[in-house]
Amino acid sequence: MTREEIEDHVYKMGGKARGAALALAVLSEKKKNKILRAMATGIRSAAPEILEANGKDIAAGEERGLTLAMLDRLRLDAERLEAVARGVEKVATLPDPVGEILDEWDRPNGIQIQKLRVPIGVIGIIYESRPNVTSDAAVLCLKSGNATILRGGSEAIHSNRALAEALQSGGENEGLPEGSIQLIPFTNRDSVAVMAGMDKYLDLIIPRGGKGLIETVVSLARMPVIKHYDGICHAYIHSDADLEMAVKIVVDSKTQKPSVCNALETLLVDESIASEFLPKVASALMEKNVELRGDVTTCAIIDAKVAVEEDWNTEYLDYILAIKVVPSVDASIEHINKYSSQHTEVIVTKNEAIAEAFLCRIDSACVFHNVSTRYSDGEEFGFGAEIGISTDKLHARGPMGLRELTSYQYRVRGEGQLKGLV
Repeated sequence: MTREEIEDHVYKMGGKARGAALALAVLSEKKKNKILRAMATGIRSAAPEILEANGKDIAAGEERGLTLAMLDRLRLDAERLEAVARGVEKVATLPDPVGEILDEWDRPNGIQIQKLRVPIGVIGIIYESRPNVTSDAAVLCLKSGNATILRGGSEAIHSNRALAEALQSGGENEGLPEGSIQLIPFTNRDSVAVMAGMDKYLDLIIPRGGKGLIETVVSLARMPVIKHYDGICHAYIHSDADLEMAVKIVVDSKTQKPSVCNALETLLVDESIASEFLPKVASALMEKNVELRGDVTTCAIIDAKVAVEEDWNTEYLDYILAIKVVPSVDASIEHINKYSSQHTEVIVTKNEAIAEAFLCRIDSACVFHNVSTRYSDGEEFGFGAEIGISTDKLHARGPMGLRELTSYQYRVRGEGQLKGLV
């Protein structure tokens, strides 16, 4: 397709989405929940078509030489698809943030003012790889009263089309407005640029994927963008740490699922415990086949490759961990604030005062004390589901649940009050 044809198609989608957003904004919680349950039914009814489409994507991925990890992220089977349908039903059980009164007050002139949550409007989501994101994004946007335009990656195009169709058609059985959930049906790169420029229709863009994709969206976008570039997460083991606990936290943070953004990438160890702690944690990590890269002090204590400057800036998303010995908590904070992607950091210590100082001085979205970094997640925070993790500071930061997909509105009521003389 030409750029002009893509632009024409996507802008027509934008017009439909804007109309749908106005209709969605006034739906009751009860009505949205009925629609969501119908969407889950739609997924189950279309399971044969969705799995057939996914088979095409898997075959194409194998031909393209995708890694086993990438193919696993792409793959759907009956069990995984049922989990997607159950996830839609779970969103129906979550509290609806729309209409929540955030504040209200009366002015001396009798005017009454309310500040309450409202939908953002139309949200564009650009993502890669996992087809389940199609469902996650669509249903979270719907529950928060937003229309959504989705643009998935080429590796999952058949799966995404089938899922989006099942969600929209299933929801329409309970009154889902036309155009509420739309997937751009082609993967030309021009479609990303077109979306980024259509501020007439899109109120927000959320890119989920590699750093290159996110940088492209940020550079082109004419509307707000919520994103995170990397997940360079740190753990600092303080001199007063419970070393057994520290080993377990490090191993879990690094190896429970190394390919995700909240996996541990850099370990900082206080020099006063390095000779005791490093052999313990290295042994546990090597049992999980983790490659260790350390500074000079680390390499003098355990068998590790020599780390270079690039290692402190790298999100490995693999069984690789960078390790550095630091002289103090101040040095750990300085290192983290220099190299962190402002995602998630953890301190392991029994010293509450030191922990509090660490939590207050680290400039990241999530800062933990004695907790695995893998808990940096909307589900684990009790949000029920998430649209992604934000390392921005406005308007959402950290795991983004339903509330982060809303804005607010002031509603002012009076009895004919006038500013000036009549």
